Amino acid sequence: MSPLPPLRDVIAAHGLAARKSLGQHFLFDLNLTGRIARGAGKLETGTCIEIGPGPGGLTRALLDAGAAQVIAVERDDRAIAIQNEIAAAYPGRLTIIAADALEVDCATLGTAPRRIVANLPYNISTVLLLQWLRQATAFESMTLMFQKEVVDRLAAEPRSPHYGRLSVITQWLCQVHPLFNVDKRAFTPPPAVMSTVVKLVPRATPLAPARFETMERVTAAAFGQRRKMLRSSLKALGDAETLIAAAGIPPTARAEELPVEAFCALARAVDANHLP
Repeated sequence: MSPLPPLRDVIAAHGLAARKSLGQHFLFDLNLTGRIARGAGKLETGTCIEIGPGPGGLTRALLDAGAAQVIAVERDDRAIAIQNEIAAAYPGRLTIIAADALEVDCATLGTAPRRIVANLPYNISTVLLLQWLRQATAFESMTLMFQKEVVDRLAAEPRSPHYGRLSVITQWLCQVHPLFNVDKRAFTPPPAVMSTVVKLVPRATPLAPARFETMERVTAAAFGQRRKMLRSSLKALGDAETLIAAAGIPPTARAEELPVEAFCALARAVDANHLP
């Protein structure tokens, strides 16, 4: 087990109060961080990439679980000092990158198989996820903590209230496995809502052929007016009737009713018609 002092002692020594501007909510419960690490699967090969490690509770759990290599991306200088102490306690197994995660190409870090394991800063969590989904096959898995509402959207099925753009694009590229909920009282400071850990396993090939950029446009248009018929909501993309017919979708269908494959068909129709 870790030769390091308790997390609360480390935070006190470094004056690491959580900053709202960085979306920080610290997790001190070592049982929970260990459970997240175990949820990521076998860690003895390749690279674990952690985003926003803060005081290092999850970093320690990954290393204690046998992670061969952990790369931690952190922009907070106070947390970087703590990470350096962890690196010294686990020689050769932890690398710290002082950077904004939004500006880091995680698909090129370390060696394969690459896994992202992180308690994400909630203020940029979905932006980061979409960034990683563009390169989904670069990762063996992504074990991530989000607000529960976000995971509900990731896993939602057609005709359910949470089904939307994020559901479609994520399920198109990944298998979605919600793992467990984390009560807000487990964090310091507590967030306003419950959190959920989810494991995303990228598919070897997407559910159906389509271009990522076009899928973003199609889902944005369709779910922008989710309760309207597609012949109305897709007008922003051009001749909606032609697109719907080419995709083999009933003109009276609504976005919230369509399976992922139908959005892929719409995206292919958009590209086939060379719509801007």
